[in-house]
Amino acid sequence: LQVTKAVKAGEVDAKTRRQIFDAIGFTFPTRLLTSRQPPAGCPEDTFRALGLTLLACFCTDPELAGHSQILNKIPTFNDILVSPCSPDSTSMIDDVYQCLSAIMATARGPRELVTKGTVSALCQAYLNGSYGSDRALTLLLGLLAIAEAKCWQRDAPRLLAVLSKLSHDFLKAEDMTKFELCEVLPHFIPLSLPLTQESQGCECLHRLYKGLTNILGSKLSQSQRDPALKLAACLVQACGSEWIPASSAGSKFLALLVNLACVEVRLTLEEPDPLEAEGKKEVVTACYVLIEMGIQECLREEKPLLEDVQKMQLMRIMEEAFGAVIFYLRQVKQEELQDPFIFASVRILGAWMAEETSSLKQEICELLPFLVHYAKKLFKEGSPAASLPQAELVSPEGSGLPQDALRFLLPGFCHLTAEDRPRDILISEGAPALLCEYFLHQWEVLTSEPSSLTLLTSAEMSLQTTCGIFLNLVVTAPDLIRVCFFPRQDKTFSSLMDMLLKSLPLLLPQKDHLVLAANIATLGLMMARILASSSVLQGTLSAKKFFEAAIHFLSQAHTAQADPGSGCLAVAVSPAYAGAWADMGELWFLGMQALAGCVPLLPWLPQAVLQARWLESLSELLTRVAPASVDFELITAFQGVLVELARASKPCRDTILSQHGGEWANLYGMAALEQCLSEQ
Repeated sequence: LQVTKAVKAGEVDAKTRRQIFDAIGFTFPTRLLTSRQPPAGCPEDTFRALGLTLLACFCTDPELAGHSQILNKIPTFNDILVSPCSPDSTSMIDDVYQCLSAIMATARGPRELVTKGTVSALCQAYLNGSYGSDRALTLLLGLLAIAEAKCWQRDAPRLLAVLSKLSHDFLKAEDMTKFELCEVLPHFIPLSLPLTQESQGCECLHRLYKGLTNILGSKLSQSQRDPALKLAACLVQACGSEWIPASSAGSKFLALLVNLACVEVRLTLEEPDPLEAEGKKEVVTACYVLIEMGIQECLREEKPLLEDVQKMQLMRIMEEAFGAVIFYLRQVKQEELQDPFIFASVRILGAWMAEETSSLKQEICELLPFLVHYAKKLFKEGSPAASLPQAELVSPEGSGLPQDALRFLLPGFCHLTAEDRPRDILISEGAPALLCEYFLHQWEVLTSEPSSLTLLTSAEMSLQTTCGIFLNLVVTAPDLIRVCFFPRQDKTFSSLMDMLLKSLPLLLPQKDHLVLAANIATLGLMMARILASSSVLQGTLSAKKFFEAAIHFLSQAHTAQADPGSGCLAVAVSPAYAGAWADMGELWFLGMQALAGCVPLLPWLPQAVLQARWLESLSELLTRVAPASVDFELITAFQGVLVELARASKPCRDTILSQHGGEWANLYGMAALEQCLSEQ
């Protein structure tokens, strides 16, 4: 017992502490903890208190804090925290918090604390407001920072109760506490649990909205505004704009939020040394999150939160903020490229370029060489993690360098490759070769069947958008594709063509990748039209399998269905395609045009069409349905392919005639097909 007195007096250095441990080990404090009979005339918890003092002493040694004999005491520590606290037992509570803090600092500690119920105990201790509850909150913040998803998974009701109390305090506070809570609250807003689906969660969100309205509507100093903007950004990450009421007050608040974020971005990034001040990067990154919400809300047509006048004002203000982002990125030095804040700046610029194509065109064109260089550097230096979606708000202190900048630039590049000047810059900076490599990499990610659904969706979206960029290049710069097949030329597009030929037959049977299959089929057909003379398309096995799959894709798109109005059969998009038709209908029509263009260039292709028996099924479709149900665009698409087949191949022409092609060509006004069939 003299030992515990010495320990309590704080007279123990690391060496002495170790000697004490070596002398008594864990057995003695463990017996003290379990002993229920105190010495005569002593308080009931005397032995437990002594045992805790020894363990708290041992825990100051990191090696001992992670020992299984300490970790298996976690349930005991939890029990003490949630037990009623008498004035005599405050030192026990202090020792428990010391032990828990030490455990949390070890490698295994946080996982052990979460699985052994400490989150629930800390929540109770905080909500009871008993002795040491401020330390319970500090420990909760630490655990949530390390293992947010697991904490919410196991203890959502308790954590929600803490969030409820914090949001109450936040709304009521009229002093500096309000701003201090702005720093605490983001840790309790889960990305893993949709708060808007819980009534208690919705109440918390409404209180936070009201509290932020009070703060941001007042005159504030920088140190007061920054935490409020960070809290608002955190809410946007977790709930989008759903926490903002769809009302006049809500739309004013949303406009104010985006406005303040834009002003902050401009004021910071237009400075000579914009990010010298501590914490500035975090604030501007939070503003990026708010601006991205502003972009989405300005584009929202269904139940918009903003009125048209507000949208126009915000677009103008956001344009000025993006001018500042571009100005900042143009100053970036080579050695700064690893900074995650640069990534956050490129990402938000990508979001603007994806939607707003007419403004800041000159400035964006001037920045394109930097953007291509930056995306290339991150992609080349990246690892397989290159395609991992980033946590939406990239913390400048984040440990892992975000790798996939290209993912966020693709939609903007897709718009820009449709225009002459930016397309020429992208080509001269080597973007096509980079995009081909990226396409092949994302295909690997998709086909390796990652366990993460987010990763799968991200890879699929990237592949679709990259196809869109290549389609633009095929249409506007066909020589770029053609030259790849000349001797001693860059092999960018020849490796892409190989990839497309192999990938479509694998992809098409998987019904959940139909839009991507449409992209790959159409791009492959468009490129085949340009590259028809290359050896890879001279009836090779891979070419035949690709065209077989492409014909299958094109031929299965339409079917006959009963029209409820007339009772007749009408042509309709096949049920398998109907859900995705909005995203792939245009690609189908482009694919039909491209296939028609390939027929006269590839002598073996008509035979593939005959083998697929497409002519028979198309004839049957057109014979069964009411001609009025087939729109002009569809008739033109069918006629384009049929004419080329009839011209290029006698067996195809004979098959069309044997299926009464002359009659239905006349019925549908296919004059070019009629003429072609009537010629000897």
